[in-house]
Amino acid sequence: MDLTSHLFARLALAVVAGAALGGCGASSSADDRAVDRADDRAESTATQPGASRTGVRVLWMGDSIAGAQAPAVQAALEAAGVTVENATSDGGGNLVAGDHPVTTKAARDTWKALKEHISSFRPTVIAYQITTYDWGTAREQLTAYRKLAKTAGDAGARLVLVSAPPFKIDEFFQPHAASIKSAPKMAAKAADGTNARFLDASELWGTDHAAAEAQRSKDGIHSCQQGSAAFATWFAKHLGELAGFTPAAPAEWATGAWTGDDRFTKLGCS
Repeated sequence: MDLTSHLFARLALAVVAGAALGGCGASSSADDRAVDRADDRAESTATQPGASRTGVRVLWMGDSIAGAQAPAVQAALEAAGVTVENATSDGGGNLVAGDHPVTTKAARDTWKALKEHISSFRPTVIAYQITTYDWGTAREQLTAYRKLAKTAGDAGARLVLVSAPPFKIDEFFQPHAASIKSAPKMAAKAADGTNARFLDASELWGTDHAAAEAQRSKDGIHSCQQGSAAFATWFAKHLGELAGFTPAAPAEWATGAWTGDDRFTKLGCS
């Protein structure tokens, strides 16, 4: 099977499964402008239906790994009074086009969807977890992440870039291992001098997908309920410090209805 056919097949399987699955630094002037715009946006959205009591509105982006984390992220943040919209995509979600027609199309779709989400949801925070498909050169990655920072800033939102958890680099991902390794470095570089913040999730997951600390499911890629809850707790803490809200205690949300999401069943989670 040629690379294009292999990639189409792999992404198709991801979409089928996913349908059921579902460092910092910035210039003070850029930050000040972003904060002012975010404050204005929070005020304007406070009267919208479903407005959060904190005024914080988070657009959560990424691939199916972020999708498996989404139920817990939403539960944790909503318990803290934050409004969340899940914009993850199974079998795609990448912003770096790379040089393959499939990832190029997926990136085009993600940028288009982002524009629509910004218009309809009006986020004050755009949180993007680096995807398994952010292939391409380091320069292409840096350009895409800087473009995302500018897009967020122009929309009056703060950008939060989150590194992906360690995952199994199998024969499908192996040809792109260098891109997968460089992506978080370029995200951290993109955050420097912009309104973005980079969160290195290795402080939660470690760097070995096979280690207990990484809390991967049987497929070595996604997380089950426990891992998703651990991430949501960690993420809410960091986001609360950045966006100015107090995270809810895990006891308030960690055993909620989200734990029964069908995606966890499909992952073989108990």
